[in-house]
Amino acid sequence: MATLLYRLGRFSFRRRGRVATAWLLLLALLGLAAAVFHGPSSDEFTMPGTESQRALDALSREFPQASGATGTIVIAAAQGRKLDAAGVAPVVREASAVPGVIAALDPFRAGAVSPDGRYALVQVQFDRDVQDITDAQREAYLKAGSSAAGLRVEHGGDVMTSTPEVGGSEGIGVLIAAVVLVLTFGSLVAAGMTLLNALIGVGTGMAGLFALSGVIDLTSVTPVLALMLGMAVGIDYSLFITSRYRQFLAEGMDREEAAGRATGTAGSAVVFAGATVVIALAGLSVVGIPFLSVMGLAAAGTVAVAVVVALTLLPAFLSYAGARALPRRQRTGQSASTGGDGFGYTWGRVVTRLRVPILLAGILGLGALALPAKDLRLALPDASTAAPGSPAREAYDLTSEGFGEGFNARLVAVVTAADPQATAAAAGQAAQLIQGTGGVLAVAPPRTNAAGTTALLTIIPKTGPTDAATEDAVHAIRTKVAAITTAEIAVTGATAVGIDISAKLAEAMPVYLLLVVGLSVLLLMLVFRSILIPVKAALGFLLTVGSTFGITVAIFQQGRLANLFGVDVPGPLVSFLPILLVGILFGLAMDYQVFLVSRMREDHVRGDTPRQAVINGMGHNARVVTAAALIMTAVFGGFVFMDNAIIKSMGFALAIGVLIDAFVVRMALVPAVTSMFGRAAWWLPRPLDRALPNLDVEGERLRHHLASTTPEKALDRLSLDGGD
Repeated sequence: MATLLYRLGRFSFRRRGRVATAWLLLLALLGLAAAVFHGPSSDEFTMPGTESQRALDALSREFPQASGATGTIVIAAAQGRKLDAAGVAPVVREASAVPGVIAALDPFRAGAVSPDGRYALVQVQFDRDVQDITDAQREAYLKAGSSAAGLRVEHGGDVMTSTPEVGGSEGIGVLIAAVVLVLTFGSLVAAGMTLLNALIGVGTGMAGLFALSGVIDLTSVTPVLALMLGMAVGIDYSLFITSRYRQFLAEGMDREEAAGRATGTAGSAVVFAGATVVIALAGLSVVGIPFLSVMGLAAAGTVAVAVVVALTLLPAFLSYAGARALPRRQRTGQSASTGGDGFGYTWGRVVTRLRVPILLAGILGLGALALPAKDLRLALPDASTAAPGSPAREAYDLTSEGFGEGFNARLVAVVTAADPQATAAAAGQAAQLIQGTGGVLAVAPPRTNAAGTTALLTIIPKTGPTDAATEDAVHAIRTKVAAITTAEIAVTGATAVGIDISAKLAEAMPVYLLLVVGLSVLLLMLVFRSILIPVKAALGFLLTVGSTFGITVAIFQQGRLANLFGVDVPGPLVSFLPILLVGILFGLAMDYQVFLVSRMREDHVRGDTPRQAVINGMGHNARVVTAAALIMTAVFGGFVFMDNAIIKSMGFALAIGVLIDAFVVRMALVPAVTSMFGRAAWWLPRPLDRALPNLDVEGERLRHHLASTTPEKALDRLSLDGGD
């Protein structure tokens, strides 16, 4: 692999104009395709095979007029006053006139007025699904009730779901990344080139994703996740290759050779690291959840583009940059300080000398941070987590104020039978059973389709959508109505869908975690030719995941320090966050594992003692890994400032996970354990060594190839990584 990438790097360096033009042309073409074929996204999550989804599918077939998007207009009179039919009538009339609305129910006829007469709910039914509702329809819906003088009118319902927009807050992470790059490289040219390379990569990946959005259903979170990951890994991968290029230049190598060597050595590690991220994200498809599969594949595609851009476009940029990629002091002939007394070497000596206390402190500390994870609860987000002041949030809060939390958690029991009589009898029996279920506040009279074969029972629980008591009530209802054998009865609604998705993901989590951990052991065994190193890496990854879950639960679910991160309503974590977090952190953790440990192995193979090999690995790579971790944390952390609860929690969890894995696990626990086991850390049984393919991540084969083809340069080019 290293030899092939070496040739690719030299080719891109020599043909810089063609390579840069090709990428810019591809970016322009994909951007044009995205503008032409861009399709809508939504916050609608589906789960084939679950009871709630089967009920929704049945509604689409048997009762289509009740299967479209819904809205809820909440009306409130002033304090001390009551609503009357005449005052509410204009709101109902204007809602009925909204394009696409097939029914708007008068609350006085539907019995949707609060006991004190101050609040009322106007239920609005649209003729199409949420993702098909246009912005013009939403605007018209928001204007319904604007003529109601003296009344407060708020607009909610699933029709008000909106796509999170990427704005200025996310740019904070990019600005911090730019500052870190400047401090790391000491060169504006090197920093700007690295950042530009990453931006072109993420722009290409995002343009391709949006170009496909017209034929692939995307949730609103999918593009943001792809952007988040593409930007973070794009900067990091470019940083690793540029750093290695500068090392070779500092050794006196000519620029083309340095670019080829950097692409062959650091590029090999980038390919492996990127492959682990892609495999982990693509592996989400095995869970069998369509929206999660799309999210994983979209993010994996963006990461794959970032890898290819780093291997091809970056060498071209290095050719354009020339000597300006080096700090000014090196360009002017001043000697650069050698790494022997740098921070990385100092930290390596400290870790190897105090390895037992560091191991105990790290393991016990991460274990303590993981404790809140035992209380982890999962749910899909609802309007209670929407941005304060948004229409959906205002409608949710006003409904809770006037009617109670349960009116925001409506459930629907779908009763289907072969003939109208059986349907009516089963619906009546189900209504009685449901009304007597604990946690249920009320059951509305059944509504039937024109044929009388399908009936709908609206159920109002006593508690909110993400409350544990509501989940218990759903399970209890399903158990009770299962006794009715004369009709098929299924419970659905947004709350039930969220419960089913959370349960499905919780079941899939152990399987996926086992898959990821097993994959990490196998891949690292291929790379490092060792048994202990992969096992240690997998155990470290589990510590990272556990502590990250614990901190995220403590803040977003339990509300500790919640105000500091803009979490005004603590609640369950979004149901797909844990499984996404495992997949993403796995790939990112392997990045740092490869870049740190590969140098340790190389120096050990060359004859250094195990302890000195660990110190050398830290000395040469700690600075770059530190910069990479800070950049990735900054990029992820920038998304914490978004109002969307899903993106906020995802950005926070990824940022804290990267910090823990890079600085505690990889730069403290890993070198401590490696030095403790000595030579045994690099042991691999001979039969296994012969059976496993050699990926040549450290570039050993490339070194021997160059030594044999250019013997006159072999002695001064034996080191491929800028080392001693």
